[in-house]
Amino acid sequence: MVVYPPLSEVRETLRIKWYRCQVNHSRLKELATRTDKQGWIQAGGHVGLYLLLVAITIVLWTQQAWFAFIVSLWVLGFVATFFKGTAAHELGHGTVFKTKYLNGWFLKFVCLISWWDPHDYSASHTYHHRYTTHSMADRENLLPLTPSLAPFLLLQLFTLNIFSKPSRNFSKGGLIWTVYLTVRSALGMPSGHTDIPSQEWLEKLHIDQPEAFKDSVKWSRTLLLFHLAILLLSLYSGWWVLSLVITCPAYIANIGSYLLGTTQHCGLMENTSDFRKNTRSIKVNPVLGFLYWHMNWHTEHHMYAGVPCYNLKALAKEIETDMPTPKSLLGAWQEMRDIWRLQKANPGFEYDTPVPTENTTLGISEESELVNSIGDLAPKNSQVQ
Repeated sequence: MVVYPPLSEVRETLRIKWYRCQVNHSRLKELATRTDKQGWIQAGGHVGLYLLLVAITIVLWTQQAWFAFIVSLWVLGFVATFFKGTAAHELGHGTVFKTKYLNGWFLKFVCLISWWDPHDYSASHTYHHRYTTHSMADRENLLPLTPSLAPFLLLQLFTLNIFSKPSRNFSKGGLIWTVYLTVRSALGMPSGHTDIPSQEWLEKLHIDQPEAFKDSVKWSRTLLLFHLAILLLSLYSGWWVLSLVITCPAYIANIGSYLLGTTQHCGLMENTSDFRKNTRSIKVNPVLGFLYWHMNWHTEHHMYAGVPCYNLKALAKEIETDMPTPKSLLGAWQEMRDIWRLQKANPGFEYDTPVPTENTTLGISEESELVNSIGDLAPKNSQVQ
């Protein structure tokens, strides 16, 4: 197992001068503007759709319309699975609403439903943006990732994701692993699984960001108390459906978030200063784009992380002549699987994404706060801003 230096040391030595496609400063400022209207459309629309499906699923349960109930529950899960690491991601950046407390309220809601830890994630994701795919300081996605289509994994992802283990990306795995790791966190204990890359990364973050870890412990206790209360209410009332639609939905029908989320960095380069080579954008239909909070424009998000998700498509249009042509979801998976096969035969192989000829200037100073912004992501008192 690779032994990494302390993150405090890495911060002192690792300096990355990122290549960013040119954007007119006034246009970038316009694209980085947050609005409550667009925030309500995105966050309110997603949460509203979830609540509507909860109501429909409960009604079908009371009517014992079992086939329709199962279909509704599956669609509910498909929608709710995008709370976990998708809605929570963008709300964690604090760029969805102009009004800060709305970002915070929606963030807490989606994290409660999806068992997501916003404090661990803010620590991890700050490093991920500052040092993308440089493994000394970013192990949120430890390359190479495996674009797995294993039958048992797919079965869980299409139905109920109970047993999948945490792996090389920021995830606590299926529901059983999530509850187990949340209990350990609530007790202030390390995961005890440093052989799992995602857990080794979390332990290093807890050492580096002790205040965020304290907040994580408190949040884990909140999660357990909330879902225990839902379980007791379900048992007492006989309405077991409540646990299904409140505690479990983020682990039902995970297939959409898995297929989309895996494309972000899988198969791409480590230790490069060009976001076009370590991050992938794809084209998806408007429905998936909405549920995925427009993170299909993922290269653009890394280049200019202060731009709200609902403006990423417009940003992509601004810089398209200096970007690789985005593939479809199917095309991205074909590319990832081809790269994976090459890496199995040659572990040192790295795919070098073809890009247009580099511009020699950014047009915007590297020191510009607007260029370097990652929103309100970094934890309070963090030394990684």
